[in-house]
Formats: sequence, structure tokens, C-alpha cells
Amino acid sequence: MLGRKISFFCMAQGNGKYIGAEIYCHFVGLPRPEITWFKDGVELYYHKFFQVHEWPVGNDTMKSKMEIDPTTQQDAGYYECQANNQYSIDIRGFRTDYVMVTY
Repeated sequence: MLGRKISFFCMAQGNGKYIGAEIYCHFVGLPRPEITWFKDGVELYYHKFFQVHEWPVGNDTMKSKMEIDPTTQQDAGYYECQANNQYSIDIRGFRTDYVMVTY
């Protein structure tokens, strides 16, 4: 069975000039699921400002971290984290907004 628990954690970080975002996704399933990220229905792939890191935890858990650095207005949208194994597919999604804060 896939997906006893899926959790998201989003954290903004910055150096005073640029601000990035980190979004974490945690899936549990046997066999351990594979994780795919989507934005506005389109699969996301690695590029200069976007990276995905994954690491297994035990035999049944996969954690993934998506990093966007720096973020821009084009990064606002609907993000989904999909886990799948040979038995099931589970997806969790959320909408993000981009807000420019000036001091």
C-alpha cells in the first residue's frame, strides 16, 4: 500500500538580495515510491535555478526536497508532488503565490 503519510514543508530562505524556496515531500509505501514534481500540470526537470534532491529512509520511505533559488513571479502556481510504486499513485498539491517584500 502506498502513502500512509504525505507531508509538505515549505521554507523561504534568502541572503538579503535573493530569496529561494525549499519544499519538502515525504512518502511512505512498499515498495518505496518514486517521486515526481509538477508545476501547473507539467513535470519539472532540473535546471539552473531548480533542483530536486531525494533520499531513502528505511525500506518504505522516500523524502524529496525541491529547491527554487532565486524565486521569481513565474514560480507562483500550483505544485504537485506525486509518489508511485507498482501498486498505487498518490498526489498532493498546493498553490503558491509570489510576494515581493521591500524594506
